[in-house]
Amino acid sequence: MKFLDLCKVYIRSGGGGAGCIAFRREKHIEFGGPSGGDGGRGGDVWAVAQDGLNTLIDFRYQQHFFAKSGQAGMGSQRTGKDGDEIILRVPVGTEILDEDEETVIADLTEVGQRVLLAKGGNGGFGNLHFKTATNRAPRRANPGLEGVDRTLWLRLKLIADVGLLGLPNAGKSTFLAATSNARPKIADYPFTTLVPNLGVVGVDGVEFVVADIPGLIAGASEGKGLGDLFLGHVERSAVLLHLVDGTSDDPVADYRAIIGELDAYGGGLALKPRVTAMNKIDALDEDQQREKHAALEQASGGPVLLMSGVSHQGLTEVLRTLRGQIDDDRLRQKKPDEEPDKWAP
Repeated sequence: MKFLDLCKVYIRSGGGGAGCIAFRREKHIEFGGPSGGDGGRGGDVWAVAQDGLNTLIDFRYQQHFFAKSGQAGMGSQRTGKDGDEIILRVPVGTEILDEDEETVIADLTEVGQRVLLAKGGNGGFGNLHFKTATNRAPRRANPGLEGVDRTLWLRLKLIADVGLLGLPNAGKSTFLAATSNARPKIADYPFTTLVPNLGVVGVDGVEFVVADIPGLIAGASEGKGLGDLFLGHVERSAVLLHLVDGTSDDPVADYRAIIGELDAYGGGLALKPRVTAMNKIDALDEDQQREKHAALEQASGGPVLLMSGVSHQGLTEVLRTLRGQIDDDRLRQKKPDEEPDKWAP
């Protein structure tokens, strides 16, 4: 399935049906009077957060959503049928923006959450509605109200508990594959990850969701590489896991490059709780590991964990550290009959 996280849609609610001008005409009934019914109401346009979706790809093939208009009123005091509503089913974490791409209309963060995007027009009154003591046979009816036309943007921000950060080839996809059942593309060249990937990780009887996004490079905020387009997918994370390639010639420069891009992106992303880990320690000897680890701790001003996604060294400690940064209400308890944690020895 292709991944799409931004799309444009055109919606229109249904117009109200026109009121009817009619009179009762029956044998032996004199002065039957008006009998025109009201028009039906136009259909609404709703957006609903649907479980099981993680992309907006469906909206690439259909961008226009028009609700049905209400039926016109009829004689014998019959009201027209209401128009059918239209429902846009979107993934959880979808933001709905106005045409300017800045004004947030709604943020659907829970399964089943609904928001009204365009209200259908009311049906017009038939001439029965205008009958009075002084006007017993009105020849007047109202047209229905027109529907609402809107152009909207849908922007998906995946909801994950942990967001992975790092330069290309820092080992983010390897970490996700080693700790979950996700199968991201892994290769020995940069930018193997082109779209975000999600994986469910288990540790100490609880589970949480990890999001892997394409790697950042220095200047991503200026559009270099894949840019910072995918950073929005880790904005909702409770904690960030910053992986640094231990086999790099200068891990400290790699670390500072990512921190600089977080600062440039803004939105409070640089202030989120962050766990730093030096990856690929299985490819380092003891002296190299000790030297680079000390330099990273000095640059970050805090502890730096050691791990290897390939040999699974240090994964338990990393996952437990991440679990400690996530509120209990975001965690899912594992059932006793479920499979053991994928990373467990």
